[in-house]
Amino acid sequence: MTQKTINVGICGLGTVAQGLLALLAEANEVLEARVGGAIKVVHVATRTAKPNVDVLGAYESRDVFDVARNPDVDILVELIGGTTVARELVREALNQGKHVVTANKALLADYGDELFELAQAQGKALYFEAAVAGGIPIIEAVRASLAANHITGLAGIINGTGNFILTEMAAKGREFADVLEEAQRLGYAEADPSFDVDGTDAAQKLVLLAALAFGAQIDAQAPFKQGVDSVSPLDLEYALELGYRIKHLGIAKRDGESLQLRVHPTLIPKTKALAQVDGVLNAVMINASGVGELLLVGPGAGSRPTASAVSADIVAIARAMASDGQPQINALGVPVENLTDMTITNIGDVSSAWYLRLEAEDKPGVMASITQRLSEHGIGIESLIQKPESAKLSRVPVIILTDEASTQSVVEAVAAIEALATVEGPVTSLRVENF
Repeated sequence: MTQKTINVGICGLGTVAQGLLALLAEANEVLEARVGGAIKVVHVATRTAKPNVDVLGAYESRDVFDVARNPDVDILVELIGGTTVARELVREALNQGKHVVTANKALLADYGDELFELAQAQGKALYFEAAVAGGIPIIEAVRASLAANHITGLAGIINGTGNFILTEMAAKGREFADVLEEAQRLGYAEADPSFDVDGTDAAQKLVLLAALAFGAQIDAQAPFKQGVDSVSPLDLEYALELGYRIKHLGIAKRDGESLQLRVHPTLIPKTKALAQVDGVLNAVMINASGVGELLLVGPGAGSRPTASAVSADIVAIARAMASDGQPQINALGVPVENLTDMTITNIGDVSSAWYLRLEAEDKPGVMASITQRLSEHGIGIESLIQKPESAKLSRVPVIILTDEASTQSVVEAVAAIEALATVEGPVTSLRVENF
């Protein structure tokens, strides 16, 4: 029987595209056996010529839209980044009858609703395994492997830059700015790292996971965001003394008929496997009716890990084409019209335990006034530690772990504590999740 050849066009020739070309070349024979047909790169488009990159004999052009309009291309791989040109490129490719694979989480967070709807209308696949958590096969796991499960919640370390920063700060007591500068030198953070630092990158990935896990409509603005820069080395040190580690998490979970979507630094018990995921690794913990608690860990970025996820989508589409079948076109697990416009829980109503750190005068009655302010807002105390670092200090660190309380009540209590003349500076407040 004659085997089919599935033709691939790649838009962009950055590190991920170069990793993809290398992987496809290395795995050529095994992929042909697994797919039941050959995968051939026939067209590569990039604005800048890169003569040192082996494009496997593919035709090269400078206009990415040439790939979308090339009648020989079956699968277009979008690796140019951004949301403006990429949006038009994906639209053009789908309208030209091509399947699309992308690693662009920002594109799908902002325009996923219209692009998935267009893909569905055209009967084409729009796959995005590489858009969330790099080399971890989290999209396929949630969409297919856990399809029979009722997912109640998920929590993930889904930004490697933030995890690297917190890991270095915790291990070596380094300041945030110092570690961020190193992350930029190592290529873990962009020249403008604001999306990594303020939680935007993690929020974009979280809304895609929420669409898969809960059938929620994609809304990039829905998650609450608190950045990794709100954590100091002192917080990491004190958290460890209390039996916790601090991780920057994206959290999505059912809250009655609504959905919590939030990205923030979180104290989690140091005994949890999620707490042990360090460096630039990503991890996603899922709670589901069939499997219970499931943790997937792996590299969240990088040329080859991301290329591995891209190639997985290419293979999934190619397998269906090689057998004269149709790839799954509902990339979110359900038709677009079945996604629900779920109510997002107001962050003020979200409850958790809390870690509070403040500087207070070391004299009688001060602790009583602080605990009174908490009590007035219905907040109980799990533990309180006063840590004088020197007998000469007039103000000392005070660390409080509270019982579960709503965000709004904690905000109001913190404002009342900060108004005390015996308390200096702002109060640090971080959420605690025991999962």
